[in-house]
Amino acid sequence: MAPSSTRPTSRDVAQAAGVSQAAVSLVLGDKWRGRVSETTAERVREAARDLGYRPNLAARNLRLGRTRTVLLVVPALTTEFFAGVYTGAARVAARHGFGVVLYPSPEGIGPARDPFASAQAALDGVIASSMAADALTAIRGDQLPLVMLDSDPHGSLGAATVNLDIADGVRQIADHLLGLGHRRILHLAADVPSWTFDVRARELAARLAAVPGTRLSTARAPISIDGAQAATDAALTAPGDRPTALVCDDDKLAAGAYKALRRRGLAVPDDMSVTGLDDLALATALDPELTTVRLDAERFGERGMEALLAVLDGREPDAGDIPVQLVVRGSTAPPPASPGPSA
Repeated sequence: MAPSSTRPTSRDVAQAAGVSQAAVSLVLGDKWRGRVSETTAERVREAARDLGYRPNLAARNLRLGRTRTVLLVVPALTTEFFAGVYTGAARVAARHGFGVVLYPSPEGIGPARDPFASAQAALDGVIASSMAADALTAIRGDQLPLVMLDSDPHGSLGAATVNLDIADGVRQIADHLLGLGHRRILHLAADVPSWTFDVRARELAARLAAVPGTRLSTARAPISIDGAQAATDAALTAPGDRPTALVCDDDKLAAGAYKALRRRGLAVPDDMSVTGLDDLALATALDPELTTVRLDAERFGERGMEALLAVLDGREPDAGDIPVQLVVRGSTAPPPASPGPSA
């Protein structure tokens, strides 16, 4: 008898395994434990494999009231980093039968048009960076099951928050520079209204204030190489002794700082040490290579998706920030004996 061209159904699997359709649903939905035996579960899985059975996800989703689609809302500022976040989120989503739609806010952190006629009707949940909060509100994503990334856990819009341990990263930078002997430090701060950048400024100030004889100044810049170059150049013209180390909120800011220093005839790290934060590919393209804090973007995305799955299942997401690591390269060294005044 020629094999049927009709797609096998759960009824076919039930008949082949000698069980009910309800048992097939329990086993293939991974909800069989405590309801059917291990032997029966294996018999169902074997019958499904032999028949080439695949669940009809569309019909299942209609019954569940789910589209199994998640929106990842990110700023269009550090695309390499958020590409990693997407990769991690999509990897976990795929293991659970979900798809992830990446939606970068067109203006970086500004409002955005709704990517769906009704986001609430088309999505099961949203993962969003706090840097794209305006876009999130514009698409009404804050009215869906929501996990926030890089967000204040005490004031978040979301049902859960997932954070990198940025505070510890900044402490590692500060301790590294203090250990080298630096006491005059310039903070090149991202001019972006976001919790994650507030944390960086607060932690740096607190760590340096705990060591007598340190002096911290701040210059603000948009996250761009040109913006960082201009802000660094302006800061170096300020009266008084020149800082011996420059702490940048982002690797792209560090690249702009390199340009400003070189145009003034200053060498990194002989005249001034420079640090970044992200460990993007740019960090090893710079000369000398950049001392920076490595953020695991893919793990960040994985944890965000895991947290959203927990929220959808009514479970408590895993707690604890994701560890970060200082990577020491050639851009930091002890301060010069006589740093000299600002130009």
